Amino acid sequence: MKKNIIAGFAAIMLLASCKNDKKILDSLADYNNSMEQKGYHFGDKLTLPNEVTKDAESISISFGDKETSSLTIDPKFFTLGDNPVTFNIKTKGGEILTQDATINVFAKNPEKKISYQIVAEYPHDSKNFVQGFQIEGNTIYESDGQNGSSQILKYTLGTTTPLASTKQPQEDFSEGSTIVGDKVYQLTWQSKKGYIYDKNSLKLLSEFAYPNVLGEGWGLTYDGKNLIASDGSKLLYFLDPANPSKLVKYIAVAGSSQAYDQLNELEYHDGFIYANVWQKPIILKINPENGEVVGTFDFTDIAKQNTKGSDDVLNGIAFKGENMLVTGKNWPKIYEVAIQ
Repeated sequence: MKKNIIAGFAAIMLLASCKNDKKILDSLADYNNSMEQKGYHFGDKLTLPNEVTKDAESISISFGDKETSSLTIDPKFFTLGDNPVTFNIKTKGGEILTQDATINVFAKNPEKKISYQIVAEYPHDSKNFVQGFQIEGNTIYESDGQNGSSQILKYTLGTTTPLASTKQPQEDFSEGSTIVGDKVYQLTWQSKKGYIYDKNSLKLLSEFAYPNVLGEGWGLTYDGKNLIASDGSKLLYFLDPANPSKLVKYIAVAGSSQAYDQLNELEYHDGFIYANVWQKPIILKINPENGEVVGTFDFTDIAKQNTKGSDDVLNGIAFKGENMLVTGKNWPKIYEVAIQ
């Protein structure tokens, strides 16, 4: 009889413990769901519900191979945008509870809507599926994509006749490109390698493998020290131009209320990174120190004049002095705009 009483008491205690654990996890889930859309900013503290903290001996958050017991949004631990994390709770009763969640971190200041005025138009070869686009002097250097017809070429602004060009192998799909000194660097989409050319002749000099973290090649630019590459995610990767297979660092990109991914063609100018968002008529102005989007350009009107299908989208950024040149895949025009 005594054994039955003890067993019954243990069952009651276990049931109570399970109910309490469920209450903790449900309360944590409600809190995380409510904060996922609202998001956090760096320096914010997670104010977990009392139902979670009162019975917790310790709480930690793990993210990838990192773990912290600080409930503050620290840039050393979190990135801008979505952070898939796991909450680890050790209860005062010795139970270990875990729950997956997403912590969204946004920039503190709203993105500025940057206005512009079209000041000139130039012809562009509509056969070119623009992937990389830059200007030096009056010479355009362009990476032209598509399997079987990919190439790197250069021509004088105002004309469409190549001064020099080099084809890529049939299996390659050319992507972003940029100028570094007397060389041109070019990415490929899924071949996991890039090419380096002589800037004057566009003769192929060498090739390089991507660092493992770079899933695909999308956009490419140069900040005077590092190559900066995109792979279609929210991340921008800084690579060593002397050894592009080496990752220097990466940043995540977000505005004040959303993370931005699909980052494609890139350009670095006057201390900022400019990024086209694939299949959207917008260009982002990004602080390279922390990934915060400080401004956006809306090129909807220009894109409507040149976009007939799903592929011929805005995808080309270069700077001619302080004016921006923009174009797109298979567009017949290059636009010069004065930023206001």
